[in-house]
Amino acid sequence: MSRAHSATTIRQPRCFLVYALAPAELSASAANQAFNAFVADRKLPLALFHDHFIGQPGGIAIFQVPNEKERDALLADKALAGWQVDIQPLIFSRSPAAFDEQIAFTLRAYREADWESLQNEERPSYGNPRLEAESATEDLDNKESA
Repeated sequence: MSRAHSATTIRQPRCFLVYALAPAELSASAANQAFNAFVADRKLPLALFHDHFIGQPGGIAIFQVPNEKERDALLADKALAGWQVDIQPLIFSRSPAAFDEQIAFTLRAYREADWESLQNEERPSYGNPRLEAESATEDLDNKESA
């Protein structure tokens, strides 16, 4: 598991971003299941967000890392052995509330968009996200299911 040197020195609570690409020999479905198991592992810090990639099996996750013990657990975890993994501590996202506020700030400051309004928008009903996660491909055939 690759990690930034800075990740090993972090002492204060903050969120960490995990970017993981599955090995080429792992099917998209197996990679999806492995990444979900990684995110769900209760021995690791609390996962605030995760998603999977289209094109190459893998995913991204944001973990709340409140102390050195949980940081070390995340950095030492072997669940994604053989994967290309990068772990980076975040600057402004120091807690779940700060992660949420950083989303709101980014939208407001750089796009003049309102996070609360966007959260109330109806989710698009095209494609099948579960199928996309299992295949790492965009579902173009199923335009009306969600």
